[in-house]
Amino acid sequence: MWISTILNYLCREINLSIEFSMKILLEIPDNRAISLMDVLRSISYVKAKPLTDKKAQMLSEMKDAVDEIKLIKTGKKSARYAEDFLNEL
Repeated sequence: MWISTILNYLCREINLSIEFSMKILLEIPDNRAISLMDVLRSISYVKAKPLTDKKAQMLSEMKDAVDEIKLIKTGKKSARYAEDFLNEL
């Protein structure tokens, strides 16, 4: 939040315009996807495109990794030393 505040301030100071946009990841059943994509594409200010299976898997794995880091930071899960991890390989 504070980053956008700083960027907005700097943009005003140098008369620069930056537009921010929100990205949303939706998970919907395949049999409903086509109709939803049609609706989203009909809105002029919305850019909608489906994710490939590979990108969807990568995002899911990244989310799992972030969730695991949160658990470690809150003490609900213990961290491993990188050396131990590398020794397992």
